[in-house]
Amino acid sequence: MRELDRLAAPGTSEREILDRLEQDSLPRHIAIIMDGNGRWARQRGLPRVEGHRAAIRAVRESLESAARLELEALTLYAFSTENWKRPRWEVLTLMALLKEYLAKELRTMIDNNVRFRPIGRLAELEPEIQEGLQRAVEATAPNTGLVFQIALNYSGRTELVDLARAAAVAARGGSLVGENIDEAWVAEHLSTAGVPDPDLLIRTSGELRISNFMLWQIAYAELHFTPVLWPDFTTRDLLLAVADYARRERRYGGVVEPGQDAGDEAAE
Repeated sequence: MRELDRLAAPGTSEREILDRLEQDSLPRHIAIIMDGNGRWARQRGLPRVEGHRAAIRAVRESLESAARLELEALTLYAFSTENWKRPRWEVLTLMALLKEYLAKELRTMIDNNVRFRPIGRLAELEPEIQEGLQRAVEATAPNTGLVFQIALNYSGRTELVDLARAAAVAARGGSLVGENIDEAWVAEHLSTAGVPDPDLLIRTSGELRISNFMLWQIAYAELHFTPVLWPDFTTRDLLLAVADYARRERRYGGVVEPGQDAGDEAAE
């Protein structure tokens, strides 16, 4: 822990943190619960919308950093099914910013060889947003690098409900029997199918909860909580989270024998 404290000390550069990381110690997939936009704005005496607007920079920087690290996937929790309960003006603002992001940041995705993949109940979003999402998916489909998943109108519980409904329909149609449902089947029918489960889940703003996010997929993820508000989240903060991840021993329910390296652990 002292090493992590040293790296987190003011003045430690991104280069110093990177030099401590080895490629085989990096997570394959990072998921982030972006939190703190409202508090960021309130601390500055600004309306909440300015916090959401400032958050776009953090999204861009995190995406570019994940691509440079050659991660396989980055998933950002942008709008939950519960967020519809927010004031109508705030929901409209968030949707307008989403449209703006899709229009302005597509070039960032293309330039960084990123494949864009939205997840969630997308059919419930307004048609103009659905069209923008589809354009971004198609424009980045030829890319071969990082998979960038953005969770919109998403929650872990609704994802599992939708899965159960699909299984019931398949069973009624005779194409599925109960004996064929196992963990592999579930993984193949989630919205994240084909993408490795997150190794590292980051939550900003100091809150210590997972807020109904990727409940199945984060079963063995390492959790990293930072007090940094999302609009202030930088590449350095991402690297510190990765450094924290790299020092941990991942047991997957097993044990590490005396003298055994964490990398030699056997999964359940």
